[in-house]
Amino acid sequence: MSLRVQVILDESDALKFRIRALQESKSLSAWLREAGKKMLKMGEAAPLADEESLKRFFAGCREREEGEEPDWEDHKKTIQKGYRRGGRP
Repeated sequence: MSLRVQVILDESDALKFRIRALQESKSLSAWLREAGKKMLKMGEAAPLADEESLKRFFAGCREREEGEEPDWEDHKKTIQKGYRRGGRP
């Protein structure tokens, strides 16, 4: 059974949501449903309350990631080069 829900939005938020929905070739309603479901799913994540859950979390992160993270010294050199050239973050 479907239920109709009215949502009050600020005009700028409504425009941003509508534009994003169009970019994803979805109706605003479908986009909002999907966003809501994603938020619910994020809230279902198990808390990192003990050492074992923390180990499982980082193991999952390692499985998802590809390649190697660049060395921190390389990152610092890149940032410093940008500052010397007058760039700002």
